[in-house]
Amino acid sequence: MEAEVSDLKARLAEKEKEITALKNKLTRLEKSHTSVLELRDKVTPLTPLTAKDALCNDDIMRYSRQLLLPELGVRGQLNLSKTSVLVVGCGGLGCPLAQYLAAAGVGRLGLLDYDEVELSNLHRQVLHGEENQGQAKALSAAAAVRRLNSTVECVPYHLQLSSENALQLIQQYDIVADCSDNVPTRYLVNDACVLAGKPLVSASALRMEGQLTVYNYGGGPCYRCLYPAPPPPETVTNCSDGGVLGVVPGIMGCFQALEVLKIASGQGSSCGQRLMMFDAERTRFMSIKLRPKQAGCAVCGENPTVTRLVDYEAFCGSAATDKCRRLALLPSDQRITVQDYKSILDTAVPHLLLDVRPLVEVDICHLPTSLNIPLSSLEKRKSEHIRLLQERIGQVKQQMASCCRLPVFVICKLGNDSQRAVQVLEKMSGSEVDDITAKDICGGLTAWAHRIDPNFPLY
Repeated sequence: MEAEVSDLKARLAEKEKEITALKNKLTRLEKSHTSVLELRDKVTPLTPLTAKDALCNDDIMRYSRQLLLPELGVRGQLNLSKTSVLVVGCGGLGCPLAQYLAAAGVGRLGLLDYDEVELSNLHRQVLHGEENQGQAKALSAAAAVRRLNSTVECVPYHLQLSSENALQLIQQYDIVADCSDNVPTRYLVNDACVLAGKPLVSASALRMEGQLTVYNYGGGPCYRCLYPAPPPPETVTNCSDGGVLGVVPGIMGCFQALEVLKIASGQGSSCGQRLMMFDAERTRFMSIKLRPKQAGCAVCGENPTVTRLVDYEAFCGSAATDKCRRLALLPSDQRITVQDYKSILDTAVPHLLLDVRPLVEVDICHLPTSLNIPLSSLEKRKSEHIRLLQERIGQVKQQMASCCRLPVFVICKLGNDSQRAVQVLEKMSGSEVDDITAKDICGGLTAWAHRIDPNFPLY
């Protein structure tokens, strides 16, 4: 009875924390003066840009260094001033992109992002500062851009791009730059650009690598021409999962700005049917030719089947967010909560805690009782790690009074890799290792930090 009361009190305290966090978030949204609910499905039409016939003295002074370039000149600068660009995502790619587009003098800059500034953003999202934490990224970026160049019309959109608003919004801009970090948004932006007839400058960055190409431009392919079907959700890695060196998206965002400026000024892009890849570890660039536009493409082909925007989260089987993904690969009886695992620790039930994160993450933080064997080692059945696992299982089994199966609890950062590890261990049980009962700890170390130990590091 006492244990049940204690558990209920712990759950109540947890709910109270969640309510407090929601109240704080609501306060921040109210302070930002722009509500997602106000803009979620409605996009206000923009007035056409005022065409400039000549540069004023201030323009000549501001842009003098690029006006001297024969590739740009006065005509190219005037073309920039007549061009509108929509930046989808004000993160690691979007920040340097928006900064250089504004500095170069594009006429109108749309900045779209549904998210708010967090401390973990600041190592790569250089338009935001510590004082902007909790503020809408679109508004924070817009304020920084206006400080840089007040002559550029800057339009922030604090909203989630969706099938309901994407086409109406994209139709109002000349060029679209995709700086998103999730597959559903990439398909959504691509299809909307094809339907609206807009060029799409797309980039990505992960770990120490970057990629850039231009879709739907100069008779070249669209994103669907190259990727007709989305990859399985569990195979997709983003910056929240895999990490990224901050300067890498900065470099790729600058390359996006370069291609946008070339298209906008009239020079044209050379990336319409090429993929530029950047290897930051070796400081190498490589460009490969892409296959041409496909006649059978579902959206830009000769007989398109995608004639309107669809449900892209359903199409891709994942959420349109760059936040850490939450997979559900196991039934509920193969998963336990962090509270349940804490009770197991407190009652000293013999068990093995297996941490399946890469060593680089274990070095950041770990639970002191855990054994680290990376998921990749389990999947590849690396002999040294299998022997280590067998030895530890044998040691723990000696502490058990009976010869029943040893409980093995698997943990990772979020509870995704740990589920995959449980599936691997199930296949190994009884053959490669002694009989065990493997279960995943829901939410991983992130849940442990939120619900059990508030002093445990989050990353």
